[in-house]
Amino acid sequence: MGRPAGEALLDQAEAMGCNKVFLLASSTLREKTDEISRIENTLGKRHTATFSGIAPHAPRADVLKAANAAREAGADMIVSIGGGSATDAAKIVSLLIKHDVRTVEDFEPLRTYVTGDGEVINPITVGPDIPVICVPTTLSGGEFNALSGATDEETQHKQGYEHRNMAPVMVVLDPAITVHTPEWLWLSTGVRSVDHAVETLSSDKSNDFADGLAESALKLLVEGLPRVKADPDDLEGRLKCQVGAWQSMISIIGGVPMGASHAIGHILGGTCNVPHGYCSCVMAPYVLQWNAEYDDSRQNRTLSVLGSTHPTAAEALDAFIRNLGMPRTLSEVGVDESRFQQVSEYTLLDIWGRTNPRPVKTADDIMEILRLAA
Repeated sequence: MGRPAGEALLDQAEAMGCNKVFLLASSTLREKTDEISRIENTLGKRHTATFSGIAPHAPRADVLKAANAAREAGADMIVSIGGGSATDAAKIVSLLIKHDVRTVEDFEPLRTYVTGDGEVINPITVGPDIPVICVPTTLSGGEFNALSGATDEETQHKQGYEHRNMAPVMVVLDPAITVHTPEWLWLSTGVRSVDHAVETLSSDKSNDFADGLAESALKLLVEGLPRVKADPDDLEGRLKCQVGAWQSMISIIGGVPMGASHAIGHILGGTCNVPHGYCSCVMAPYVLQWNAEYDDSRQNRTLSVLGSTHPTAAEALDAFIRNLGMPRTLSEVGVDESRFQQVSEYTLLDIWGRTNPRPVKTADDIMEILRLAA
């Protein structure tokens, strides 16, 4: 934590005896900075190939291209360097190689799906064996768990893939490499991690351990995000954000399900092409508002961390997100009411579509939330 990424990767490759390290890198970092070439040089003879070009929300076709490149290079370690789409792709690439997936249609038997009565089915019984390391440059937090997402371009549905062996063997938190991340992307994905913490604290399936981590995560993010907005070179502030994102994920890894904000967000991303972080910027306060009608007592800790300067947690979170300069309505991110029915129906098929603290039973429930956010 806090070390230059190249040094940490070389040490781990040596420790694991990996001689063909495959980098799956952000196009921006590769083409507009020297960060990737510096990491390649640090790895030296242990570097085998670099791939870039994963589009947002990890379309199947792009992930397959990366898998083919890694397979051709004989990769014995896969390293993602970039945001959430690169992270998701790296974990799925390892899985695709293990199952010898050669076409986008061959993704289908591996994806998690939800039955009509809400049961989540994960068909993967054999996980990957090529280790994955993630060097995140945003704050979405997906690098800390075994779940990954890719979008089926035919249906415009972002779908999950999960096996415990898909969890990275190491995550490198290097705040210095994140100074290249655009402000809107850093701050919006930071709100995504805020959303992890808020939905943990709101969950009726959480516990004291998970709530304690979520509260700590929220405190770090509430401090760190405004610091970095005020001074992009504040590396201590950036590291606080990174640790907050890490803590926000531990409860999810431990089994605490997220709620409607995350379920809707998955669909807004994969189906409506809304940037990952913007989904939480828009939805999180409205889901808090909708849930408060059912049980607002679960939101007291969230309100306290946000400063208790507003009557409700939803209003306090709204003010925090607005002060970061982030969008707060669906219309601001290009989603109008013509998409609401599709988003509502797809949300019920998400792994967290039925785990909201206020029960979500039908697409009409999701429609209520979307109309609040319009």
